[in-house]
Amino acid sequence: MNRKTFLKRLAQLSVIGAFPMLYSWQVEPFWLEFVERKLPIKNLPEELEGKILMQISDLHVGTRFDWNFLIDSFQKAKKCNPDFVVYTGDFTNHGNADEREDLKKVMKHLVLGNLATFGILGNHDYGIDWKELDVADKICEIAENSGITMLRDDQKESHGLHFIGFEDLWSPNFAPQKVMENYDSSKANIILCHNPDACDADVWNNYQGWILSGHTHGGQCRIPGVITPLLPVKNRNYTSGEIDLKDGRMLYINRALGHSFQVRFMVRPEITVFKLCLEENV
Repeated sequence: MNRKTFLKRLAQLSVIGAFPMLYSWQVEPFWLEFVERKLPIKNLPEELEGKILMQISDLHVGTRFDWNFLIDSFQKAKKCNPDFVVYTGDFTNHGNADEREDLKKVMKHLVLGNLATFGILGNHDYGIDWKELDVADKICEIAENSGITMLRDDQKESHGLHFIGFEDLWSPNFAPQKVMENYDSSKANIILCHNPDACDADVWNNYQGWILSGHTHGGQCRIPGVITPLLPVKNRNYTSGEIDLKDGRMLYINRALGHSFQVRFMVRPEITVFKLCLEENV
Protein backbone atom coordinates (compact mmCIF):
# COMPACT_ATOMS: atom_id res chain seq x y z
CA MET A 1 0.00 0.00 0.00
CA ASN A 2 1.52 3.33 -1.06
CA ARG A 3 1.37 6.47 1.02
CA LYS A 4 -1.46 8.05 -1.02
CA THR A 5 -3.68 4.97 -0.71
CA PHE A 6 -2.91 4.71 3.00
CA LEU A 7 -3.91 8.33 3.65
CA LYS A 8 -7.10 7.92 1.62
CA ARG A 9 -8.18 4.85 3.57
CA LEU A 10 -7.25 6.51 6.84
CA ALA A 11 -9.49 9.47 5.94
CA GLN A 12 -12.35 7.12 5.03
CA LEU A 13 -12.04 5.29 8.32
CA SER A 14 -12.00 8.59 10.20
CA VAL A 15 -15.26 9.66 8.56
CA ILE A 16 -16.87 6.27 9.26
CA GLY A 17 -15.71 6.40 12.86
CA ALA A 18 -16.87 9.98 13.37
CA PHE A 19 -20.39 9.44 12.01
CA PRO A 20 -21.76 7.45 14.99
CA MET A 21 -20.31 10.03 17.38
CA LEU A 22 -21.87 12.95 15.51
CA TYR A 23 -25.17 11.09 15.14
CA SER A 24 -25.38 10.22 18.85
CA TRP A 25 -24.48 13.80 19.81
CA GLN A 26 -26.28 16.01 17.28
CA VAL A 27 -29.07 13.91 15.74
CA GLU A 28 -30.69 11.32 18.00
CA PRO A 29 -30.88 13.47 21.18
CA PHE A 30 -33.23 15.78 19.24
CA TRP A 31 -35.11 13.11 17.23
CA LEU A 32 -38.32 12.95 19.23
CA GLU A 33 -40.54 9.88 18.99
CA PHE A 34 -44.22 9.87 19.92
CA VAL A 35 -44.94 6.35 21.16
CA GLU A 36 -48.62 5.48 20.79
CA ARG A 37 -50.19 2.58 22.69
CA LYS A 38 -53.31 1.52 24.57
CA LEU A 39 -53.54 1.74 28.34
CA PRO A 40 -56.11 -0.77 29.64
CA ILE A 41 -57.33 0.18 33.12
CA LYS A 42 -59.56 -1.74 35.50
CA ASN A 43 -62.80 0.00 36.49
CA LEU A 44 -62.29 2.80 33.98
CA PRO A 45 -65.43 4.98 33.73
CA GLU A 46 -67.17 4.51 30.39
CA GLU A 47 -66.88 8.21 29.57
CA LEU A 48 -63.07 8.00 29.71
CA GLU A 49 -62.75 5.27 27.09
CA GLY A 50 -60.73 6.59 24.16
CA LYS A 51 -59.41 9.59 26.09
CA ILE A 52 -55.73 10.46 25.65
CA LEU A 53 -53.24 10.34 28.51
CA MET A 54 -49.80 11.74 27.68
CA GLN A 55 -46.68 10.94 29.68
CA ILE A 56 -43.73 13.33 29.61
CA SER A 57 -40.71 12.53 31.74
CA ASP A 58 -37.24 13.73 32.70
CA LEU A 59 -37.00 17.23 31.22
CA HIS A 60 -33.60 17.80 32.85
CA VAL A 61 -33.62 21.55 32.28
CA GLY A 62 -30.01 22.66 32.72
CA THR A 63 -26.86 23.46 30.78
CA ARG A 64 -26.09 20.05 29.26
CA PHE A 65 -28.30 20.51 26.19
CA ASP A 66 -30.33 23.24 24.51
CA TRP A 67 -33.61 23.18 26.42
CA ASN A 68 -35.35 24.99 23.56
CA PHE A 69 -35.72 21.43 22.25
CA LEU A 70 -38.19 20.88 25.09
CA ILE A 71 -40.26 23.89 24.06
CA ASP A 72 -40.33 22.70 20.46
CA SER A 73 -41.37 19.23 21.64
CA PHE A 74 -44.17 20.72 23.73
CA GLN A 75 -45.52 22.54 20.69
CA LYS A 76 -45.63 19.27 18.75
CA ALA A 77 -47.19 17.44 21.70
CA LYS A 78 -50.03 19.95 21.97
CA LYS A 79 -51.27 18.78 18.57
CA CYS A 80 -52.23 15.48 20.20
CA ASN A 81 -54.78 17.42 22.28
CA PRO A 82 -54.32 15.23 25.39
CA ASP A 83 -57.06 14.90 27.98
CA PHE A 84 -54.65 14.03 30.79
CA VAL A 85 -50.94 14.81 31.01
CA VAL A 86 -48.55 13.36 33.59
CA TYR A 87 -45.00 14.51 34.24
CA THR A 88 -42.96 11.76 35.90
CA GLY A 89 -40.07 13.62 37.49
CA ASP A 90 -36.66 15.23 36.98
CA PHE A 91 -37.80 18.68 35.88
CA THR A 92 -34.24 19.99 36.29
CA ASN A 93 -30.74 18.56 36.25
CA HIS A 94 -29.38 20.01 39.51
CA GLY A 95 -32.21 22.18 40.77
CA ASN A 96 -30.02 25.23 41.39
CA ALA A 97 -31.29 28.81 41.10
CA ASP A 98 -30.24 29.27 37.45
CA GLU A 99 -31.92 26.04 36.41
CA ARG A 100 -35.09 26.99 38.23
CA GLU A 101 -35.20 30.28 36.31
CA ASP A 102 -34.74 28.38 33.04
CA LEU A 103 -37.43 25.93 34.13
CA LYS A 104 -39.86 28.83 34.49
CA LYS A 105 -39.15 29.79 30.86
CA VAL A 106 -39.75 26.23 29.68
CA MET A 107 -42.92 25.86 31.74
CA LYS A 108 -44.53 28.83 29.98
CA HIS A 109 -44.93 26.45 27.02
CA LEU A 110 -46.10 23.47 29.06
CA VAL A 111 -48.44 20.81 27.68
CA LEU A 112 -51.54 20.71 29.87
CA GLY A 113 -54.36 18.18 29.80
CA ASN A 114 -57.87 19.23 28.86
CA LEU A 115 -59.15 17.46 32.00
CA ALA A 116 -56.17 17.36 34.36
CA THR A 117 -52.38 17.55 34.62
CA PHE A 118 -50.40 15.78 37.34
CA GLY A 119 -46.73 15.52 38.22
CA ILE A 120 -44.23 13.95 40.59
CA LEU A 121 -40.66 14.74 41.53
CA GLY A 122 -37.54 12.83 40.52
CA ASN A 123 -34.20 12.45 42.25
CA HIS A 124 -32.63 15.37 40.35
CA ASP A 125 -35.36 17.64 41.71
CA TYR A 126 -33.81 17.18 45.16
CA GLY A 127 -30.54 18.92 44.29
CA ILE A 128 -27.15 17.82 45.60
CA ASP A 129 -27.07 14.16 46.65
CA TRP A 130 -30.87 14.15 46.27
CA LYS A 131 -31.25 15.60 49.79
CA GLU A 132 -32.09 19.31 49.38
CA LEU A 133 -35.70 19.48 50.53
CA ASP A 134 -35.95 23.22 49.90
CA VAL A 135 -34.96 22.70 46.26
CA ALA A 136 -37.73 20.11 45.86
CA ASP A 137 -40.25 22.50 47.40
CA LYS A 138 -39.24 25.32 45.04
CA ILE A 139 -39.49 23.09 41.97
CA CYS A 140 -42.91 21.93 43.14
CA GLU A 141 -43.97 25.55 43.48
CA ILE A 142 -42.86 26.32 39.91
CA ALA A 143 -44.74 23.28 38.62
CA GLU A 144 -47.90 24.11 40.55
CA ASN A 145 -47.81 27.73 39.34
CA SER A 146 -47.57 26.39 35.78
CA GLY A 147 -50.73 24.30 36.08
CA ILE A 148 -49.44 20.92 37.30
CA THR A 149 -51.02 19.28 40.33
CA MET A 150 -48.04 17.77 42.12
CA LEU A 151 -48.49 14.49 43.98
CA ARG A 152 -46.07 13.78 46.83
CA ASP A 153 -47.03 10.41 48.27
CA ASP A 154 -50.58 11.53 47.66
CA GLN A 155 -53.58 10.78 45.45
CA LYS A 156 -56.07 12.88 43.53
CA GLU A 157 -59.14 11.99 41.51
CA SER A 158 -60.10 13.53 38.18
CA HIS A 159 -63.24 12.54 36.26
CA GLY A 160 -63.27 9.09 37.85
CA LEU A 161 -59.56 8.36 37.29
CA HIS A 162 -57.41 8.20 40.43
CA PHE A 163 -53.78 9.28 40.20
CA ILE A 164 -51.40 8.16 42.95
CA GLY A 165 -48.02 9.88 42.95
CA PHE A 166 -44.93 8.71 44.84
CA GLU A 167 -42.08 10.82 46.13
CA ASP A 168 -38.77 9.78 44.59
CA LEU A 169 -37.25 6.54 45.85
CA TRP A 170 -33.84 8.15 46.48
CA SER A 171 -35.23 11.18 48.28
CA PRO A 172 -35.56 11.58 52.07
CA ASN A 173 -39.33 11.91 51.58
CA PHE A 174 -40.05 8.51 50.02
CA ALA A 175 -42.85 7.07 52.18
CA PRO A 176 -45.77 5.88 50.04
CA GLN A 177 -47.04 3.37 52.61
CA LYS A 178 -49.80 5.64 53.89
CA VAL A 179 -51.23 6.49 50.48
CA MET A 180 -51.06 2.83 49.48
CA GLU A 181 -52.91 1.83 52.65
CA ASN A 182 -55.71 4.23 51.72
CA TYR A 183 -56.11 3.70 47.98
CA ASP A 184 -59.39 2.19 46.77
CA SER A 185 -58.80 -0.91 44.66
CA SER A 186 -62.35 -0.74 43.30
CA LYS A 187 -61.56 2.52 41.51
CA ALA A 188 -59.63 3.20 38.29
CA ASN A 189 -56.06 3.82 39.49
CA ILE A 190 -52.76 4.84 37.93
CA ILE A 191 -49.53 5.18 39.90
CA LEU A 192 -46.81 7.67 38.98
CA CYS A 193 -43.41 6.58 40.29
CA HIS A 194 -40.22 8.15 38.94
CA ASN A 195 -37.73 5.38 39.75
CA PRO A 196 -38.91 1.90 38.64
CA ASP A 197 -36.73 0.27 41.32
CA ALA A 198 -39.52 1.25 43.72
CA CYS A 199 -41.51 -1.57 42.14
CA ASP A 200 -39.36 -3.95 44.18
CA ALA A 201 -40.01 -2.17 47.50
CA ASP A 202 -42.50 -3.61 49.97
CA VAL A 203 -45.03 -0.77 49.72
CA TRP A 204 -47.64 -1.88 47.19
CA ASN A 205 -50.42 -3.40 49.32
CA ASN A 206 -51.55 -5.82 46.59
CA TYR A 207 -51.97 -3.03 44.04
CA GLN A 208 -53.18 -4.27 40.65
CA GLY A 209 -52.71 -1.88 37.74
CA TRP A 210 -50.36 0.41 35.86
CA ILE A 211 -47.24 2.15 37.12
CA LEU A 212 -45.79 4.92 34.93
CA SER A 213 -42.08 5.62 35.46
CA GLY A 214 -39.11 7.39 33.94
CA HIS A 215 -35.59 7.79 35.38
CA THR A 216 -33.70 5.31 33.20
CA HIS A 217 -33.76 7.30 29.92
CA GLY A 218 -33.78 3.85 28.37
CA GLY A 219 -30.07 3.75 29.12
CA GLN A 220 -29.55 6.66 26.64
CA CYS A 221 -27.12 4.49 24.63
CA ARG A 222 -27.97 0.90 23.80
CA ILE A 223 -27.04 -1.97 21.62
CA PRO A 224 -30.10 -4.16 22.30
CA GLY A 225 -29.14 -7.61 23.55
CA VAL A 226 -25.52 -6.54 23.95
CA ILE A 227 -25.04 -3.58 26.29
CA THR A 228 -26.91 -0.80 28.09
CA PRO A 229 -24.12 0.95 30.02
CA LEU A 230 -25.96 3.94 31.54
CA LEU A 231 -28.78 2.35 33.51
CA PRO A 232 -29.29 3.94 36.97
CA VAL A 233 -31.34 1.12 38.51
CA LYS A 234 -30.53 -1.95 40.56
CA ASN A 235 -32.96 -4.10 38.63
CA ARG A 236 -31.42 -4.34 35.16
CA ASN A 237 -34.73 -5.54 33.73
CA TYR A 238 -36.07 -2.02 34.16
CA THR A 239 -34.83 -0.42 30.95
CA SER A 240 -37.76 1.02 28.99
CA GLY A 241 -41.19 0.24 27.62
CA GLU A 242 -43.82 -2.15 28.95
CA ILE A 243 -42.90 -4.70 31.62
CA ASP A 244 -45.29 -7.25 33.10
CA LEU A 245 -44.37 -7.60 36.79
CA LYS A 246 -46.31 -10.90 36.93
CA ASP A 247 -48.34 -9.97 40.00
CA GLY A 248 -51.13 -7.90 38.49
CA ARG A 249 -48.94 -4.81 38.13
CA MET A 250 -47.87 -3.48 34.75
CA LEU A 251 -44.93 -1.08 34.47
CA TYR A 252 -44.27 1.39 31.68
CA ILE A 253 -40.88 3.15 31.61
CA ASN A 254 -40.70 6.28 29.46
CA ARG A 255 -37.31 6.86 27.73
CA ALA A 256 -37.29 10.56 28.76
CA LEU A 257 -37.64 13.74 26.74
CA GLY A 258 -34.49 15.44 28.06
CA HIS A 259 -31.03 14.10 28.76
CA SER A 260 -28.58 13.99 31.66
CA PHE A 261 -25.92 14.21 28.94
CA GLN A 262 -26.45 15.10 25.29
CA VAL A 263 -25.83 11.65 23.90
CA ARG A 264 -28.26 9.00 22.69
CA PHE A 265 -27.78 5.93 20.55
CA MET A 266 -30.72 3.68 19.60
CA VAL A 267 -32.74 5.31 22.42
CA ARG A 268 -34.66 8.23 20.96
CA PRO A 269 -36.29 10.78 23.30
CA GLU A 270 -39.91 9.87 23.92
CA ILE A 271 -43.31 11.30 24.64
CA THR A 272 -45.84 8.53 25.29
CA VAL A 273 -49.41 8.92 24.04
CA PHE A 274 -51.72 6.44 25.74
CA LYS A 275 -55.31 5.79 24.67
CA LEU A 276 -57.36 4.81 27.71
CA CYS A 277 -59.53 1.73 27.50
CA LEU A 278 -61.32 -0.60 29.89
CA GLU A 279 -59.13 -3.59 30.67
CA GLU A 280 -61.85 -6.13 29.84
CA ASN A 281 -62.15 -4.66 26.33
CA VAL A 282 -58.54 -5.33 25.36
